[in-house]
Amino acid sequence: MIIRKVLWITFVSALMIALITGCNQGNEKKTEGERTEMNPKGKTEIQMKVEMYKTVRLTSDISHLSDNQKKMLKLLFLAAQQMDKIFWMENIGQRDEFLSTIKDLYEKRYAEINYGPWDEMDDLKPFIKGFGTKPAGANFYPHDMTKEEFEAFNDPNKTSLYTIIKRDDNGKLKSVWYHEAFKNEITEAADYLHQAAALAEDKGFANYLELRSKALLTDDYQPSDMAWLDMKNNSIDLVIGPIENYTDQLFGYKAAHESFILVKDKVWSDKLQKYAKFLPQMQKELPVDPKYKQETPGSDADLNAYDVVYYAGDCNMAGKTIAINLPNDEEVQLKKGTRKLQLKNAMKAKFDNIVVPIADLLITPEQRKYITFDAFFSNTMFHEVAHGMGIKKTITGKGAVRKVLKEQYSAIEEGKADILGLYLVTKLNEMGEFKETNLMDNYVTFMAGIFRSVRFGASSAHGKANMIRFNFFKEKGAFTRNEDGTYSIDIEKMKKASTELTQLILKLQGDGDYKGAKNLVKEYGVIKLQLQKDLDRISAQGIPVDIVFEQGSEVLGL
Repeated sequence: MIIRKVLWITFVSALMIALITGCNQGNEKKTEGERTEMNPKGKTEIQMKVEMYKTVRLTSDISHLSDNQKKMLKLLFLAAQQMDKIFWMENIGQRDEFLSTIKDLYEKRYAEINYGPWDEMDDLKPFIKGFGTKPAGANFYPHDMTKEEFEAFNDPNKTSLYTIIKRDDNGKLKSVWYHEAFKNEITEAADYLHQAAALAEDKGFANYLELRSKALLTDDYQPSDMAWLDMKNNSIDLVIGPIENYTDQLFGYKAAHESFILVKDKVWSDKLQKYAKFLPQMQKELPVDPKYKQETPGSDADLNAYDVVYYAGDCNMAGKTIAINLPNDEEVQLKKGTRKLQLKNAMKAKFDNIVVPIADLLITPEQRKYITFDAFFSNTMFHEVAHGMGIKKTITGKGAVRKVLKEQYSAIEEGKADILGLYLVTKLNEMGEFKETNLMDNYVTFMAGIFRSVRFGASSAHGKANMIRFNFFKEKGAFTRNEDGTYSIDIEKMKKASTELTQLILKLQGDGDYKGAKNLVKEYGVIKLQLQKDLDRISAQGIPVDIVFEQGSEVLGL
């Protein structure tokens, strides 16, 4: 499986699924291993789950690229596929070994989407017989390890983003660096990046590829993170390595492997550049006590738009990322800031296929005119901007917010980015610097976006964050549910509620209040009965829950 095609639905596999669908409908004879639950149309439960993902073709105009750049892209695809192999191991185990045990083709396809037997959109419930609850720490820790055993384990590397915890021959815990645990895949990926660097025509990108190649082999990512932030003129971009810690729901310490391959949209990127200079000023404008905004985000940050042409690993599992704010390293953020990458083609696919149909169902007719792609784009962009703001180290001397809030960090951080992003849009507009938006567009589109993201479920950091916001807004009267089952927003009350929730989350982070964060998620991060009924209405209309891809070098025409 060195060069595999499970990440995208090829025309052959798409045809296979279509044939299966046609053969299974109305056919009472089940294949071995097939689920028995059938709906009135003759579809199995697992078939309906697969069909809730809309297939999107990931491509971009690469006619302006040179022959060397196109050769380089092929190598980047190969390197990204190694990240995919590693993530399978981090989440469930060897991909081919696991998938070979699944006989039903729909179950196998859904397992490919979820990188395992647990439904990421349904509270990680197992959908394949024989599998129980997903281990909270996935495969980053021994499944029989207790939190108490980990706390007693004396090793300074145990909380590193880049170590996996295993047992030695005597059954004792030990930390193993990623480049050792996944040596074959890491070595191969590093070699592809080294080859790609020789073909890169942009010197900054070539330098980044060389440094990232070394980072994979050493688990020292700071030099390559710095180099990535220095790139300004490259047409092709790559995110690769262990990045986010959403999959580690035991402690939130371990970063999972993933990769994005990107082609810059220069027209849209030019529109975004002017906002980066406002970050230090916007930090000072945050609506909290000065001690919660004493850090100054790096001003050497940029905003750019891209066509994404490949997702691999963690970012490709179930719900797909549509914007990126990196690096996550707090020291790098404070020194140089972050880069905010808007994945415009994937974003547009979600807006057209998911947000608009949801709005047509759940937003009051009088406010549907405010649902716009530009508002969706800017809300998402400022979500990523907001990740780089606030505070990274607690003001109480407890250390980095990421480590102090443990498994609650991801949900709280995503909640901060969403609500603070809306606050930033509002503030800039009031300052006269973000004139191209009608705030009503942003707020109504934001509400529709909650319904989209809350479907990610309670197992997802993004899903929890959206549930917190929905329930908080409801409590503050920011919206009304009408008799016809649609929702109307009160923009002034939503502005006030947004500010209050921003203040609450920034204080939790600054204080390093683990108990407070846990209580917030427990109290507000739940889907209550009426909301669940409305989400069921969305599903009953066949509105996709998310997207899956036809992607790869062949799709791009290489």
